Amino acid sequence: MNTQRLLTALAMTGGLALGTYWYANGEHWSVHAEAATRAGAERTPLYYRDPDGAPFWSAVPKKDERGRDYLPVYDDDKGFSEPAKPKLQADSSRKILYYRNPMGLPDTSPVPKKDPMGMDYVPVYEGDDADDGTVKLSPGKIQRTGVKSEPAERRAIRVSVRAPGTIQLDERRVSVIAMRAESFVQKVADVTTGTRVKAGQALMQIYSSAVASAAAEYLSTITSKTTGGIEAYGRGSRQRLINLDVPEQVITEMEKSHIAPVTVQWAAPRDGIVLERNAIEGMRANPGDVLFRIADISMVWALVDVAERDLGNISVGQPVSIRARSFAGRTFSGKIAVVYPQVNKDTRTARVRIELANPDLALLPDMYVDADIDTADSSSVLAVPDSSVLDTGARQAVLVDKGEGRFEPREVKLGRRGGGYIEIRDGLNDGEAVVTSANFLIDAESNLKAALKGFAEASAPADASSGHVHGEQK
Repeated sequence: MNTQRLLTALAMTGGLALGTYWYANGEHWSVHAEAATRAGAERTPLYYRDPDGAPFWSAVPKKDERGRDYLPVYDDDKGFSEPAKPKLQADSSRKILYYRNPMGLPDTSPVPKKDPMGMDYVPVYEGDDADDGTVKLSPGKIQRTGVKSEPAERRAIRVSVRAPGTIQLDERRVSVIAMRAESFVQKVADVTTGTRVKAGQALMQIYSSAVASAAAEYLSTITSKTTGGIEAYGRGSRQRLINLDVPEQVITEMEKSHIAPVTVQWAAPRDGIVLERNAIEGMRANPGDVLFRIADISMVWALVDVAERDLGNISVGQPVSIRARSFAGRTFSGKIAVVYPQVNKDTRTARVRIELANPDLALLPDMYVDADIDTADSSSVLAVPDSSVLDTGARQAVLVDKGEGRFEPREVKLGRRGGGYIEIRDGLNDGEAVVTSANFLIDAESNLKAALKGFAEASAPADASSGHVHGEQK
């Protein structure tokens, strides 16, 4: 009874409008105005929308999950435009340039329009797309995207060049023992490859007929009482022993004892490690045969390969830190001694020699190392964080924060990079704030606005010829 009275009251007051729904006694009721039914029979619907106003639509008649019919939408139906009227009325004092897609797609319209979901196109007013080269964002969008800015400041940039390399012997600290005349190895000391020896330590005993003959000749001259030419001849005999590489201590002992030794003892010429031992007892050694090779590794070289792009940052005398892969956490210090004047055409690298002290002999030849060359310059330069630079390869730019949500793309010329900062050589002044976070989002926003503006300008001539002026038909 109460339901019947409610229906009668609503009908008398015109409550049976299009799309009106209510709930009574647990049942749904849908009433369509008779005038709307007659008008719908004379027109063809564009599509059908959800009866609750949800963003669902259908190209054919359809029912929702509760069994209610989708409502038809016609070409001149203003049902969806009514809610937007208050906003448009509030902005009626501003000139509308065009309407853009509400989902941000690059689609514009010179007149009011709906997208396939039934959403109204958003009006773009004069001044919203200012042509002063800046990008303007609302405070809400700036907060959501996390835009951060930092002023450009003058600072010293630390550029660190890293390069791999190997340990090599110092060429100036390598000695060989070779015979200068035909000889025979009489005895070899207990010395093998890898043994560390001291300067003057006995290595082997050699018999050589040439050395024995020169020694006997020298003794005959120094024991003679004759003066004049004989003394000069004696000096020549001594030089002959030196030319045969007889050790100085052997010659001195002969002069004291006046006895010519049958065999000559050869000793190590320097402190170092035996790299090569070819001497075998009883063997015959021809002139030039290397019997021992000894190297002093208390000072070694690190030969590293520096990339061609980094050659301009390095020079002789720069400090270098060397880390051997065999000794984690340990660092060896040295300096650049030589930059070899040649670039490897295959690897596009140049070789750099670094001299290292090796007092505990930990660094061994052919050991892998990593070099960290400090190219820091004490002079300060204008620099910005490396995250603030938009680099397309052919063009480098930053976004200058002009305040009040405005950002200006600025092309810059870059210099050195290091320590998280990039040198700015041109295009920016000291103290100007640049965007360091979310700059790619702002760049995307500017590209979108440029695309929308281009679509609007391209469609304007065609719309003008068809008689459309700011959404109204003549």
